[in-house]
Amino acid sequence: MSVRAPRWASSVVPVALAVADALLVNGVTPGLELNVSLVAAAALLLRRRLPLTVFLVTLPGILIGYVWFAPMIALYTVAVRRPDRRLLAFSALLLAIAHFVPWPVSDFEPTAYRENTLTLIDASVTSVGPIALGLLVRTRGELAARVEELTRSRRHADELLAQQVLSTERARLAREMHDVVAHQVSLISLQAGAVLISAEDGGAREGARTIRELSVRTLDELRHMVGVLRAAGGDLEELTPQPCLADLPRLIELSALDVDYEADYGEGVLEGLGQSEAVERAVFRIVQEALTNVRKHAPGARVRVRVSEADAAGAAGAAGAAGEEQAVRELRVEVRNGAPDATAAAPELPGGGHGLIGLRERAQLLGGTLEARPLPDGGFLVRATLPGATPAPRAAEA
Repeated sequence: MSVRAPRWASSVVPVALAVADALLVNGVTPGLELNVSLVAAAALLLRRRLPLTVFLVTLPGILIGYVWFAPMIALYTVAVRRPDRRLLAFSALLLAIAHFVPWPVSDFEPTAYRENTLTLIDASVTSVGPIALGLLVRTRGELAARVEELTRSRRHADELLAQQVLSTERARLAREMHDVVAHQVSLISLQAGAVLISAEDGGAREGARTIRELSVRTLDELRHMVGVLRAAGGDLEELTPQPCLADLPRLIELSALDVDYEADYGEGVLEGLGQSEAVERAVFRIVQEALTNVRKHAPGARVRVRVSEADAAGAAGAAGAAGEEQAVRELRVEVRNGAPDATAAAPELPGGGHGLIGLRERAQLLGGTLEARPLPDGGFLVRATLPGATPAPRAAEA
């Protein structure tokens, strides 16, 4: 795990090293050598913004003041910030000349071959070293950025692959549902149509008509589900119209059960929370599942379905209306059935035991509750309370 130094440290430490270098080489007595060395050290504060300019400012420091840190750090910054080969070659040549030529220039002795050779070697190392280190640091940063980009690309590719696998599985499931379930329901619809044509009894024809209509509705819902699976995350609400409270009477009529239906709620009970469609759809599914359970477990039983508006005591009003409670309008759906008729034949319908669990979760997601329990008379009760609108508080009387 790498630890990065604070930004202020990376700016102050080079300046401190350059100042120490200037004082050690030139002492503390003011003079031209010390002054140009301190100017070179101070210029390092701007090396990130003006790398080339700072490098040129530090050259008099090595030429006159014989300091190394300031020009070498400046040249390193040029290599990191401006990795142009011609610029770096020119900068290295300038630093080598400033290091090789003595101050004053009249002190240069061409015949001192040994000293001149050693000085030239030092000048070459002083010029090439910072450039090599700067290019290495820059290359390392570029490699790290590319590795990070490659990691993001691979992660994105993995997500796309997972989505593709999910879409393929959904398409396969949709195809199997269509091939198996739709075929069987279509056969039921065809048989019901044949009975509707050939039967002479009015009751038999009415039953066949109901079966045929239920088959058609089942196929429509199956097509909706297949569309959802094939959409793979699309906008599901636009695929087909969703059921609402207005569809409850037709659902009860097609249930072929002895049902008393009562609706007692105001038009504005579902307004206010922005989820009226979800609440209506939840009420429809609760009644649908409850009627299905009656057909499975209580054949021949009388059923009472009631959708009503309920007022729950909410939080107290604002200051100035203390003691006055605000009514919270709720929608309550109740499906109550009696004991099954012993003479009625029980249909052999499969059940997974997950219907009521799903309804309870649906109610909880909407902020409501669902109760399902047996009754003392042998019947069963399903009652759900779902949030509706919260009317505006009344103004306090003067």
